[in-house]
Amino acid sequence: MPHRSRGSAREGAAGALTPNGEPVLAARFAVPRVPRVFVRRRRVTERLTRALSGPGRLVLVNGPAGAGKTLLVADWAGRPSLPGRLVWLTVESGDNDPGIFWAYVLEALRHRGVALPDGIGSPVRPDGVDDLLLSRLAAYLNGRTEPVILVLDEFERMSAPEVAEGLRFVLHHAGAGLRLVLVSRTEPLLPLHRYRAAGEVTDIRGADLAFRPEETGVLVRRHGMSLSDEGIRKLTERTGGWAAGLRLCVLAAQRAEDPERFLKEFETGQSAVADFLLSEVLHTQSVMSQDLLLRISVCARVHPALADALTGREDGGPVLAELERANAFVERIGHGWYRLHPLFAEILRAHLNTRHPGLERALHGVAARWLSDAGLLMEALPHAADAGDWTFAADRLVDDLAIGQLFTGLGADRLGELFTAMPSSVPGPAADLVRAACALARYDIDRGLTALSRAEAHLPPADARGASAAHLSCALLRVLAGRLLGSPETAETAGRRAEEIGAREVLAERLEAHPEIRTLRLAALGSARLRAGRFGAARVALSAAVEAPAAPSTALPRQDSLECLALIDFLEGWPGRAEAHARQAVVEAERSGVPSSARTSLGQLVLAAVGIERDELASARTHVHRAALSPSCSRDPVAAAWLTVTRSRLLLAEGSPARALRVLGGIPESPSTEMPSWLDAQMALAAATAHTALGRPHAAAEALAGRPDAGPECVIASARARLASGDEEGARSLLDTLRGPGGHGPAVTVRALLVRAETARGLGDEAAARHLVARALAAARPERLARPFLEAGPWLRELLDRGPTPRRAHGRPATGLFAELRTVDTGEPCPVPVTEPLSEREREVLGRLAQTMSTDEIAAELFLSVNTVKTHLKHIYRKLAVTRRSEAVRRARELDLL
Repeated sequence: MPHRSRGSAREGAAGALTPNGEPVLAARFAVPRVPRVFVRRRRVTERLTRALSGPGRLVLVNGPAGAGKTLLVADWAGRPSLPGRLVWLTVESGDNDPGIFWAYVLEALRHRGVALPDGIGSPVRPDGVDDLLLSRLAAYLNGRTEPVILVLDEFERMSAPEVAEGLRFVLHHAGAGLRLVLVSRTEPLLPLHRYRAAGEVTDIRGADLAFRPEETGVLVRRHGMSLSDEGIRKLTERTGGWAAGLRLCVLAAQRAEDPERFLKEFETGQSAVADFLLSEVLHTQSVMSQDLLLRISVCARVHPALADALTGREDGGPVLAELERANAFVERIGHGWYRLHPLFAEILRAHLNTRHPGLERALHGVAARWLSDAGLLMEALPHAADAGDWTFAADRLVDDLAIGQLFTGLGADRLGELFTAMPSSVPGPAADLVRAACALARYDIDRGLTALSRAEAHLPPADARGASAAHLSCALLRVLAGRLLGSPETAETAGRRAEEIGAREVLAERLEAHPEIRTLRLAALGSARLRAGRFGAARVALSAAVEAPAAPSTALPRQDSLECLALIDFLEGWPGRAEAHARQAVVEAERSGVPSSARTSLGQLVLAAVGIERDELASARTHVHRAALSPSCSRDPVAAAWLTVTRSRLLLAEGSPARALRVLGGIPESPSTEMPSWLDAQMALAAATAHTALGRPHAAAEALAGRPDAGPECVIASARARLASGDEEGARSLLDTLRGPGGHGPAVTVRALLVRAETARGLGDEAAARHLVARALAAARPERLARPFLEAGPWLRELLDRGPTPRRAHGRPATGLFAELRTVDTGEPCPVPVTEPLSEREREVLGRLAQTMSTDEIAAELFLSVNTVKTHLKHIYRKLAVTRRSEAVRRARELDLL
């Protein structure tokens, strides 16, 4: 039968009648017009094309109101080439009568030029349709060479099972002749599970339709506006990429003088966005569902049981499931939890306060208690704060042993900001403990100690029921205060007290859930010992902290401990070990996802100091810059002073001794924290080195005077100052007070050897001087030390340029080695030495690792359990400062371990 023309189809539709005698409305066959400002999201339209060009027969475009479903399909329908004849029908609620629905489908086909045979027939009554009609229609479609793409828009209005069954029948028997696109807010009654199992359905969901920031930027520009990248990102985040919300916000901002500021301060509760969501979503729900939506809007996520607690009913589960199925801006996020669209939740809260003033505060209180009882304390605390129930919040934080979370963990800053808002009038020892913790976390020692003492004065006896957690929290805060004060005695006493309380059985389960308590105690104890100059004892505590279980809550104290170990290594003259620990700290922070703002600056300063020692000044400048950006340098006076010393050394290495001295003069005094003696010695050492470079040996000697226990580096610098004054014998006497080289690292040994060489040369023993220089060069080479030679002065070059040059044991001329040491860093990474030797078993595992054997294969080869092999791998990664197998093998080869 020949096709009817497009014109005759329109005429036929215009004159056609439905089974109940009403005229067919041809406007329902029109593809909606796409506005000029529409943003085509190619990632979605290309998916639609692929779906309709492949073997699948059904596409479900499913999303909430205003998600842009219809315009997306309409824009796609306007493409010049489609994989079939497009037929569009906008469904209405009256189409739930099967006869009406199929009458409209048949007229829609004719309207779009599909020449249906006269024998197909038409429905004769509204409430039913002849099965033979559907069979003839399916047979006709199955015989077509060009498929029909039938788009049924607003299909959520279709609720009749008879219509869904008829559609399923036609789709099944039409074969490749029919492609069905359902545009709907809800899932249709079709057996989608069967289509999905057979791979015959393509789902385009609300998440697919959501705008991405770059698409939001296009939308903003098409409305003639300009926003910053950050403004676009925040607008997308606030609206959740919801198309209607984005456009309504942009339209509102067009009238503002400052669109960026307007959108930042935009109150969605009183806007066209609110009107849309309230009328299109909230008011279309039942009274019970509306009440649940309003009440759960106070929560970032909600569980059915939490919803029941908020409503006082027991229907949370089925209501949430139905709202999610209806695409009522409720999303299932797994494990039984749901969440509201962020913009919808914002509007619901505004509506809640209008409809039920004062109820939001009470709902926050209910949520706080439910979440806390469910073991979700960190989610409960913000609700307690919003409810104004600060006593509950502080009591729960202390009783749960979660007070350490204020110092570590990825949410420490957020938790600190939360409790900073706690009024000073909130009573009780728990509130004072929290105040003390917040102050100490900000390095506010005076305020922290005042609150801590007040808490201690009101604590119940340690053996009272429920008091153990408060006493342990108090002891931990004393340890942390001892660290900030640089008082190892305070830290030691409080640490023993914390260990004693922590051994009680009643706290075992809570301590297991909070490994940061022990890790913080060890890290703080080690740091306090470090500040007091007790390096050996500090290393014991810090190493124990590093060995603590790896967890998000222990990441910061473990990183801090590694950086403290790096500083000890550097101060003792072992730059290679210092670098290894500092880089391991970086690896730990990266692996644990610790944000840059939360990291301490000590590791970067150690890497800068190592770079200066190796004359790698570009690298050192980078590390100094990174350290200066860390908040710890502005809060911790010791870190700030060490930054200043490092900057001074860098300026000196760059040839600016006068500027180096001026920088040292700018170190502020801290009334609360006494500078460690070793830091005072390092400042004096930097000043003396600068004075020596300026040719002022007496000023150098004066800077170092009065420090009999300042350490070998100051003794060596004093000897250099005496040499510069012509006092060779005095220099030799000072050097004779040093212990043998076994107690010092190579950085100290090299400087001592060079000063001895200069002394010997000044006393006329040039052969001894050459021998000592050769020893210094040999000791410097493994560590790539260049700074001691560059600071030695012109005598060294003169010595090496004259006469026969001593050779090292491996035959390399000393002058050549010196030139190599002076070479500017090429940027190639230097193999980081291991801070701890690998055990024999670890070497065996490493060897199998290099053979690309799996964990199971290594276990079988070495007759070990898989868990034991995993433990060995963990130790290997830590010692080599790596995170992956390939890195471990590469690092091991660099270090000649393989």
